[in-house]
Amino acid sequence: MSDFDHAFAAPLSRGLYLDAFGAPCALASTDGRGAKAPEGALSVDLGEGADEAAAAESFRGALREWRASRGGAGADEMPGCVAVRLRGEDAVYWHGATLGSAHKRAERRDPSPVARPAKASFTALSALGRSSVARGRIALVTGGAQGFGEEISRGLAASGALVFIADINLAGAERLAASLNEAAGVVAAVPVAVDVTNEASVAAAFSLVAAKAGGLDLVVSNAGILNASSVLEQDVASFKRVTDVNYTGFLIMAKRAGLLFRRQSRTAPRWYTDIIQINSKSGLQGSNKNGAYAGSKFGGIGLAQSFALELVEWRVKVNAICPGNFFDGPLWSDPEKGLFVQYLRSGKVPGARTIADVKAAYEAKVPMGRGCEGADVMRAIYYIVEQEYETGQAVPVTGGQVMLS
Repeated sequence: MSDFDHAFAAPLSRGLYLDAFGAPCALASTDGRGAKAPEGALSVDLGEGADEAAAAESFRGALREWRASRGGAGADEMPGCVAVRLRGEDAVYWHGATLGSAHKRAERRDPSPVARPAKASFTALSALGRSSVARGRIALVTGGAQGFGEEISRGLAASGALVFIADINLAGAERLAASLNEAAGVVAAVPVAVDVTNEASVAAAFSLVAAKAGGLDLVVSNAGILNASSVLEQDVASFKRVTDVNYTGFLIMAKRAGLLFRRQSRTAPRWYTDIIQINSKSGLQGSNKNGAYAGSKFGGIGLAQSFALELVEWRVKVNAICPGNFFDGPLWSDPEKGLFVQYLRSGKVPGARTIADVKAAYEAKVPMGRGCEGADVMRAIYYIVEQEYETGQAVPVTGGQVMLS
């Protein structure tokens, strides 16, 4: 691969297809040597590419010229690939309804026109079932290799989305992606290394996504940590670490997602995209001897509401999901660092002598009588993606433990 700036050019290229077809797609890229425009491609020269608004107009102008060259091809037809020159470097983006079909087109170097997919619509395809809203979409999930993140990655892949599993634990992301791909028989998941507290790491992850798939439709900011402690005992370093991951990490993710979504929206002004923060019921009400976590989650809702007001200009919806306790995940059940162990040691549950006592005490707080599960969160994600007329919300998924007023 060359030094081509896919993070700049790929979302603008993908936006053309989103705008024309009103349906998600993937773009497989080739760059460097052999990336010259094949005959029949849509060709765009972006020069130095400093102004993304001007670059978007170059894409639209190139599409008008391509259609005119074909005797006035209609909006139901698009080129099979887009060839882009940027800062003296070349790349070609090959269209496919899925990443697999895009790769096949790239292997054939096939620039032949593609037609609007059947039943495409600018509205959510809810008639086929709620999970169908994710079909064909490209998603990125942080903390996607374990816990709620793993549940979300599995759910999205099962729904027909292409999932970038972004995690500081790259080995875990690779194992999960391999498992999902084997089960699906296609490329359903791609592992990505990311540290959400490091903006350079996050920027590199988004560049990788742009290079591999052309853009995104959904970013789930799920990475989070918890260090339960009394305010009288917690050290400032551990407090800052929780804040860095849960609060500042969401800021960095939203910034980089927003930049990509804005570029994509320049050429797809009718296409909605989503940033979803996996928050917590502790973002809706305080948590005893857990102030660092609750504070970071309260702040996360404030960020989500503020980002929603700003990014709506680009049809980016920003919402939070506030799950109850996921007792079966490592956050709670890890035998050394899990919350059951932490809460038992800290004395947060009066009278508890064992982990089973702590779990029973927390289950008793939930009117539904159980902890939150991955399927519960997935239903909320489907709702948020499907609902085009809502942004800036904190959606509780708590089994009635926390009720909004």
